[in-house]
Amino acid sequence: MADRIKITTEFIKLDALLKFASLVGSGGEAKQLIQDGKVLVNGEVCIMRGKKIRPGDRVELGGQEVTVE
Repeated sequence: MADRIKITTEFIKLDALLKFASLVGSGGEAKQLIQDGKVLVNGEVCIMRGKKIRPGDRVELGGQEVTVE
């Protein structure tokens, strides 16, 4: 079951979401994991760290999944 992350803005950038959801410890770690193709957005590999994640999107890293609402 995916954790739910509530945002109060229109979107959050992928690297910021990984930090906000505590899936990574730092922005540098988020950047590297995204560049290495380890992050899935809605089931597809995403290598754009500035990708806009909006409510309803699912982000997965290392078997952990979060859904933005």
